[in-house]
Amino acid sequence: MIRAFAHDSAVAIVITDAAVAKPGPTIQWANRAFACLVGRSAADLVGISPRFMQGRETRRPVLDHFAQALAAGERFHGYLTNYRADGTKYVAEIDCRPLQNAEGRIEHFIAFEREVTRRRGRPWGGMVSRFEPREVSNEALTPALMSLGVFKI
Repeated sequence: MIRAFAHDSAVAIVITDAAVAKPGPTIQWANRAFACLVGRSAADLVGISPRFMQGRETRRPVLDHFAQALAAGERFHGYLTNYRADGTKYVAEIDCRPLQNAEGRIEHFIAFEREVTRRRGRPWGGMVSRFEPREVSNEALTPALMSLGVFKI
């Protein structure tokens, strides 16, 4: 159902299985925005681990925190240095959440991602983040995506 909502979203969205230990998790589905962000076709992403985006400057402590949150069935929100298929690095803001079945067992993880850049100077307007979106979309979220209750406006 999420796939139908997220297919044409400007937000990069990827769904993986629930395996946290290597070699997992495995990508089950990715929308076009995610494929564009990482520089691969959506079809090429299915069946591989998102670990392909990690590289020399991907920080191990952040990856460990990410894995611990997922293993505990908790949300992860943070920033990672990732690499596109062509080797260019970028910083991604990642909001990853577990998806549970009717019995409460985690079956998948869904991640919402966007490229960000480091702020210059002090944060403004009461914002405390060191990063800001690289591009800002004026595309409104569809009512279907808003009904998921994942996004805060």
